[in-house]
Amino acid sequence: MSAPSLHPDTQRCVVSVTRPDYDADAYVGQLWEVPLENGSPRRLTRGFRDSSPKYSPDGAALAFLRTSAGGKPQVFLTDSRGGEPRQLTDRPLGVSGFEWSPDSRRLVLSARVPEDGRYGTVEGVSGGQENPRLIDGFKYQMNGAGYIADKRSQLFLLDVPPLGEEPFVKPVGRAARSGKEDAPSAYTEPKQLTDADADHSEPTFSADGSRILFSAALEPDSATNLRSDIYSIALDGSDMQRLSNFTDELVSCGNPVHSEDGQWLFYLGSSLSTSGVDFVARNTALYIAPVEDPAQVRVLTDPEVLDLGEVGEVVQAGADSVLVFNRSRGAGDLRRVNSQGAIQTVADGEYIVTGAASRDGIIVVTYTDPGTMGDVARIDGKTLTRLTDFSAALRSETTVVEPQEETFTAPDGYPVHGWVLVPEGEGPHPVLLNIHGGPYAQYGWGYFDEAQVFLEAGYAVLMCNPRGAAGYGQEHGRVIKEAMGTVDMQDVLAFLEGAVAKYDGLDGDRLGVMGGSYGGYLTAWLIANDHRFQGAIVERGFLDPESFIGSSDIGWFFSEAYTGADPEKVRAQSPYAHVDKVRTPTFVIHSEEDLRCPLEQAQRYYTALKRHGVETEMLIFPGETHELSRSGTPWHRRQRFEHILRWWADKLPSKKNQPA
Repeated sequence: MSAPSLHPDTQRCVVSVTRPDYDADAYVGQLWEVPLENGSPRRLTRGFRDSSPKYSPDGAALAFLRTSAGGKPQVFLTDSRGGEPRQLTDRPLGVSGFEWSPDSRRLVLSARVPEDGRYGTVEGVSGGQENPRLIDGFKYQMNGAGYIADKRSQLFLLDVPPLGEEPFVKPVGRAARSGKEDAPSAYTEPKQLTDADADHSEPTFSADGSRILFSAALEPDSATNLRSDIYSIALDGSDMQRLSNFTDELVSCGNPVHSEDGQWLFYLGSSLSTSGVDFVARNTALYIAPVEDPAQVRVLTDPEVLDLGEVGEVVQAGADSVLVFNRSRGAGDLRRVNSQGAIQTVADGEYIVTGAASRDGIIVVTYTDPGTMGDVARIDGKTLTRLTDFSAALRSETTVVEPQEETFTAPDGYPVHGWVLVPEGEGPHPVLLNIHGGPYAQYGWGYFDEAQVFLEAGYAVLMCNPRGAAGYGQEHGRVIKEAMGTVDMQDVLAFLEGAVAKYDGLDGDRLGVMGGSYGGYLTAWLIANDHRFQGAIVERGFLDPESFIGSSDIGWFFSEAYTGADPEKVRAQSPYAHVDKVRTPTFVIHSEEDLRCPLEQAQRYYTALKRHGVETEMLIFPGETHELSRSGTPWHRRQRFEHILRWWADKLPSKKNQPA
């Protein structure tokens, strides 16, 4: 579900609702209009996949992205009351985002621009026939996008046509043969504003509409660190000004927005210290600077207390105030911050706020909790008043098990926070210890399809946030720096042992462990050091820090930041270097196009298991990336679950999940 867009009359909002469709083997969805007071939500569009809706500031129009089956997202425009949408763009690689100008007359777009000769720009030249790529930097690929240096994201300015304009009619017959140079076109060609060899992201207009703000890594030193900056340009693309990073301490900056009164520039930033790559467990803070003097920047939120990076949006909410999204102890709350640094909690509970919109004191949000994958609510006081129920069918067709919040104590006395989920029916039930990725991420109060699938199959599920995870302060996350597989392993085992001791419905003699990415790392590390598990699943794992450098899209900075650079210390934290100690039957799952944890990580680990006589299988998904379990094709996601349940039926059968 998208973030909501609130109509200027504050009587309605619009969201996009997307779902997996097995018939199409794709994600389909439309826009829904949601009244804030009386009435029921109604489907507003009927496209294949409509997303990112935004009302114009004057309320007359609604712009959104529409993706056809097998196509690229393009900007469409319709009357805000509904009606036949008009396609505005035809970018070869699609449009990734857009924002309205304050006067509702223009849109600023971000879209990837392919180099000439690549990505179908020359008819008859397929990808395998393109010219070779000459690489001279670290940042040339990205998981989910592939090569990026030959298709940089650039900014465009588009004049919005009048809503009542005559529809385009393609010339035929004699009219088509006339060959008029000024013949009409179905699309208004946007004007390209940027062309630097870098991705330009998150564009928005200044409060007065005279300039465009965006984020990018354009400085000479940005090629070798994680620095990004806030910039502004005039509407013709000239007069570029850098608005951030005025000290020796480098910051990764993004999500710029002016205050409604036009006096302040807000943006998000994460400190990287002076090296520019010290990113481990760095929380995101809110920065502010006077529009007239951006060098006079202040940090409004304490990164040790608040972490604003998970949703990563800044939403205008009054003359000099904004809304930001904080993650803490598995929850995702909404805070209002003004220019003086006063912070107010707007919404906080056993849920995760994923989007928000505000106007004239009215706030609407999208959120997820244990019983909904995504719904819309109005904020009344600090209470969510739910306006939709898009997960009603889910709850009517399946049993949604509520998580039980728990804290157990590690051997050194450290509290380990997490959740225990016990399936219906008489126990004791076999137990699956799930470990999240990141490592600087968190399990939380949102609906988690993985856990519910395993519960339906008769397994108890344990999920915790060990040291190294996000949501508990920066020190909690940084303690595993150059010490992976130490206290984080102690924490997940302590949570497992605490849950088994407390809950009679859990069978402590029938245990499985599984995780993806960093969770794959810690799973592989656990089974090399602890042999209590009947089976393990290592998915898209970070398994060999040494080979990760140079093969991963983030390998050039990530691996050494977490494990250090000393070869002996790196091997002491490497699951691959300790694979000879594994005794547990292990299922390795990976995707062919995973650039975050490349396929070679799985192949080498699987082969080493085989050579050491460990019972193992490897499942490889074609065409998928590191995001398989979250956004892979519907059929692949279902097949993944089927193979996982098949593995557990054999290694750890439950009453409901038996071997075929």
